[in-house]
Amino acid sequence: MPHVQEGSFLTLHYRMTGPQGQVIIDTFGGKPATLSLGAGELSPAIEQRLMGLEEGTHTVLELDEGEAFGDRQPEMVQWVARKLLNELGDPNEQYVPGDVVQFPTPDGLGSYAGAAVEVREDGAVLFDFNHPLAGRAVRFEVQLIGVLD
Repeated sequence: MPHVQEGSFLTLHYRMTGPQGQVIIDTFGGKPATLSLGAGELSPAIEQRLMGLEEGTHTVLELDEGEAFGDRQPEMVQWVARKLLNELGDPNEQYVPGDVVQFPTPDGLGSYAGAAVEVREDGAVLFDFNHPLAGRAVRFEVQLIGVLD
């Protein structure tokens, strides 16, 4: 039977749950996922835990706080001025806590997300640019359906 190694192409079902058991993603009820190991589709810690597993394996990976998506970084919670938000998007947009906003990378080739935490009277918005699961424990259940090298 094939084993997972760097660069393997995987067909799998997986379920990721957060620290209180809330389901973040679950493919078990539908079509399995396909991905290439090392392409950044899973966190490096999860990919590392999959290494060496045999095709057909069904297992649960418990990742400690911060292991799956890194530790929370306070410096990644930042105020963004309304003027900049107007330049980057719709000047009439009304932001509320919980909104997730895409921002362009400095080179303009990609994007990254920030979750609105607080909105001031002057329109500035406090955004948290940490991964939503940063600093949290994660449970990752996986069933490896196929492994291609």
